[in-house]
Amino acid sequence: MNQTASEPILTTDGIPLKVSLQKSERKNKIRAFLLVAPLLVFILVTFLIPIADMLVRSIDDRQINTVFPKTFEVYKKWDQQGLPSEELYETMFFEVKNSEGYDIGKASTRMNYSKSGWKSLLKKSKRKFKKIEEGPYKEQMIAAEKRWGDIDYWKALGVMVDPTTMGYYLNAVDLKFDSNKEIIRQKENRRIYNHTWIKTFKISFLVMFFCLILGYPISYLLATLPLKYSNLLMICVLLPFWTSLLVRTVAWMVMLQQKGVLNNLLVMSHVIADENRFQLMYNQTAVVIVMTQILLPFMVLPLYSVMKTIPPTYMRAALNLGASPLHAFWKVYMPNSVPGISAGCMLVFIIAIGYYITPELVGGKDGQMVGNWIAYHLKTTLNWGLCASLGAILLAVMTVLYWAYNKIVGIENIKLG
Repeated sequence: MNQTASEPILTTDGIPLKVSLQKSERKNKIRAFLLVAPLLVFILVTFLIPIADMLVRSIDDRQINTVFPKTFEVYKKWDQQGLPSEELYETMFFEVKNSEGYDIGKASTRMNYSKSGWKSLLKKSKRKFKKIEEGPYKEQMIAAEKRWGDIDYWKALGVMVDPTTMGYYLNAVDLKFDSNKEIIRQKENRRIYNHTWIKTFKISFLVMFFCLILGYPISYLLATLPLKYSNLLMICVLLPFWTSLLVRTVAWMVMLQQKGVLNNLLVMSHVIADENRFQLMYNQTAVVIVMTQILLPFMVLPLYSVMKTIPPTYMRAALNLGASPLHAFWKVYMPNSVPGISAGCMLVFIIAIGYYITPELVGGKDGQMVGNWIAYHLKTTLNWGLCASLGAILLAVMTVLYWAYNKIVGIENIKLG
């Protein structure tokens, strides 16, 4: 019997063809998702979650609010004219006395960021408050530790009242909140981060520039020399990858110090006098030199991979049409290598701006970058909020630069090969 137009087309199993196709397509989607699921989980765990945690930490001020919740409720009623009332002293007394050692330790660390001395004040007060049996508490607290009578300590609590804060971001650009939550500049001797930001971008740009100047002719030779010579040159380019970064940095320390290889060669060659040896270590100069050598392969490889695809007939055609070698290179070869330049510059700049080991070893005080301050606060001051804000600002700046680069050059023009 012929099937009418109104009846659905069936498979051999008697299932409508449309339903069977939908079921098959759904299985294919599930199979595709399961294939990419491990990579998705890896990216989520190692990239997205840490970034989200960093952004939360950069504004999170809940730790101290969970230790002194009642104190902050009473604190909001204080007009900051003269010392606080007996009620605020009493509330602080009981919350300090009854707090756990771990909790008050974390809270005092946070309070120390606002005003130095809070950590020792709370530590001593918790021990001395055990001897105080009954109120009034204001005079007894001041007698036990005179800093309780210093209004500056009480005013310093004002920046910690809210569970979220922008204070860490302000600190990262040499600003801060005063007791009235007004934004003011840090003291002169504490203004260090703006200078560090400028220095970080300056060093990163110089490293990128010198890598381009040195890497472009190397990449050109790799792309145009006969295979037997280009392979040997490529081995020389890749050789640093086979050596530990720490070993390479220490080798540069031996070469650049005042009694090192480079200065000794210059003195032996009578280029400079012995008393006029160059100071090439523990400054920005050392950081730029060493980082340029370390990051040079990251510029060469993208350039080479693009130059290798440029047909040599382009240059020959330009020369046959009457262009000089320099003019033909500038008008024909250089524009075709722009994708490699873009990829190399972006790769080197992004790596350089977050560098830590090299500036730490060869930079000294003058060559420290933002990454060094992040490591310092993570290991020494334990100010994770400031670390997170520095990292978040670095991420935001790189995102803006990436956006601007995409608008000017176009991210689709970047090629790695």
